[in-house]
Amino acid sequence: MPDRSGNSGLGLGRLDVAAEDSILTAARARAEELGCLAISPDCGAALRLLAAAMRARAVVEVGTGTGVSGLWVLRGMRPDGILTSIDAEAELQSAARLAFREAGVPASRARLINGRALDVLPRLADGYYDMVLISDAPVAEYPEYLVESLRLLRPGGAVAFGGVLLGGRVADSSVRDPITVLLRDLLRTIRDHPRLTPAILPVDDGLLVAVLNS
Repeated sequence: MPDRSGNSGLGLGRLDVAAEDSILTAARARAEELGCLAISPDCGAALRLLAAAMRARAVVEVGTGTGVSGLWVLRGMRPDGILTSIDAEAELQSAARLAFREAGVPASRARLINGRALDVLPRLADGYYDMVLISDAPVAEYPEYLVESLRLLRPGGAVAFGGVLLGGRVADSSVRDPITVLLRDLLRTIRDHPRLTPAILPVDDGLLVAVLNS
């Protein structure tokens, strides 16, 4: 049972499952310098697990950041897997390229596309991807990302949305601002969708993962 410190209660802490090496630590430091919010090590470990469990060969990421999430996902993917990462901020993608080079990731395995995700996603192939990760993107666009994800994913693939609890606001029915209501409606849509099997993982501010059924 986890204690208040976030340790496992087995004396291991996060040492064995979510420890970050110097490359991830440097990428995280660049994110802080550039004002970019990187996923936590625990969230990274969860995404790595998902990628490994489905033996992911093709993953789309909306929000490259400085490469923290991409590195975690790549480490769970198949050795021949390709990450397609989209971001409108060229400076962030330059930092991500540096992180991938430092990690020894071949350029052929990390396809970075500079542009607005809602302009880029429609150009990607239908039913080809194992996972779509929405890691650093405007919450107001989440419903449109869901539509694109359902088209992009193969049966058995998964879409993951970060930050779905909004610091507890989503669960508080008295909070009625537009973004909270939008996200609350999106969660209901995913919950009730006949082809999705969802769960919210308790990492960061809630990581929603939904598998596309056959």
